[in-house]
Amino acid sequence: MVKHLYLWTVAVAAAAMLLICGCGREQSKKLIMATNAAFPPYEYVEGKEIDGIDPAIIRAIGGKLGYTVEIHDMSFESVIAAVQTGKADIAAAGITITPERKKQVAFTLPYMIAEQVIIVMGKSPIKRSQDLKGKRIGVQHGTTGDTFVTANIQEPERFTNAPLAVQALLAGKLDAVVIDSEPASVFIAQRHDLVRLKEALTYEEYAFAINRENSALLKDFNAELQKMIDSGELKRIIDHYKESHASEQSSGSVNQSFAGRLKESFYLNFVKEQRWMYLVRGFAVTLEITFFAVLLGIGIGFPVAVIRSAADQTGRFKLPDLCCRCYLTVIRGTPVVVQLLIIYFVIFGAVNIDKTLVAVIAFGINSGAYVAEIIRSGIMSIDRGQMEAGRSLGLSYTQTMSLVILPQALKNVLPALGNEFIVLLKETSVAGYIALQDLTKAGDIIRSQTYDAFMPLVAVALIYLTVVLILTGLLGRLEKRLKKNE
Repeated sequence: MVKHLYLWTVAVAAAAMLLICGCGREQSKKLIMATNAAFPPYEYVEGKEIDGIDPAIIRAIGGKLGYTVEIHDMSFESVIAAVQTGKADIAAAGITITPERKKQVAFTLPYMIAEQVIIVMGKSPIKRSQDLKGKRIGVQHGTTGDTFVTANIQEPERFTNAPLAVQALLAGKLDAVVIDSEPASVFIAQRHDLVRLKEALTYEEYAFAINRENSALLKDFNAELQKMIDSGELKRIIDHYKESHASEQSSGSVNQSFAGRLKESFYLNFVKEQRWMYLVRGFAVTLEITFFAVLLGIGIGFPVAVIRSAADQTGRFKLPDLCCRCYLTVIRGTPVVVQLLIIYFVIFGAVNIDKTLVAVIAFGINSGAYVAEIIRSGIMSIDRGQMEAGRSLGLSYTQTMSLVILPQALKNVLPALGNEFIVLLKETSVAGYIALQDLTKAGDIIRSQTYDAFMPLVAVALIYLTVVLILTGLLGRLEKRLKKNE
């Protein structure tokens, strides 16, 4: 039996390697840009595309250099790591040149002078930076605003992107937000109850980040960027996006009834610009990851459970059992989001593998550890007399296990397996850490455009709840059918 398991494992590994090799970077001349598309007017999601000052500049330069630009949306703290590990060729997210970052990546010529400013609610008593002491201050994690507030004022409350910090301010969870001046102008244009203080906290230069070893791209990019600066093309791009966002107006009215505000919020979050399509596309990605991760989890968990059970019952297979124990200890002892990031940035750091496949592998390996222990508990729950009876009838150990023990064990653990699959569905909500637009990320995109937390979050929660209820109902029907066949 163990021999067959070894052969099965080798076959799965070979198939996985074929998939990985098949998902490598195409040989076409492609420029991959890493960004955090929640920083208007520099980068934001518009329909199915990521637009803004940074994407427009990179698309213009990429076209002149003969590149097809592909943009990956991820958390801000991951964009430089993506360039370092080769997951992206260039990073752009309003990145400030700092001595620390220069040690990690190479920077292009600066293309913008920016400043960190303070935004507060209109009736706030905060009038200058000295008033921030002891107040609740929000910043985007990893930005120069975060660094400045931490070093000069106090420990801030950190958020994954700027819109989340602004939403917290609007909800009364913060007293002030420290943010770049241009995004601050966009937020104020859309919400007139926000005010920007005149004082600027810092002045800094924005540039694009490129891998230090890619000197050829850095040289070519700088040459074209300098041409855009000299010709005025760069200024025209920047002015265009500044003006387009400055013209946006807030659509809310404080005098509306609750029903009117609810209706308007629904329209703003889902109907306007067909934003409901974000949820549809995100839900499809979530289902795809979950389905294939479930299959991989079963494929890993089943042989691990059999090896562990055989070792416990016979005292044999000590080396395979030791490997399985190590696998279970590591996977069950570390968070799934950490495993996802390690697999994407470290294990597959040098391979341009499809992100969906990375998510399937990460969640499948994680699920396999729990599936293995669930199935093992089912096997161990079967009375030892069943094994002895099968062997006394002339069946081999493998035959007894497959024909007598496993069918009963699987029936016993079916509810626990169903629960594990439901948990896996919800765990995929962290897929956005590697720039996958799953259901949760889709809700984040809508919130970054509307600054309304209620509707998008409730919609995402209801979709997850509906799927869980459907899966629970199907599982219940299967359990009833199995009981009838006993």
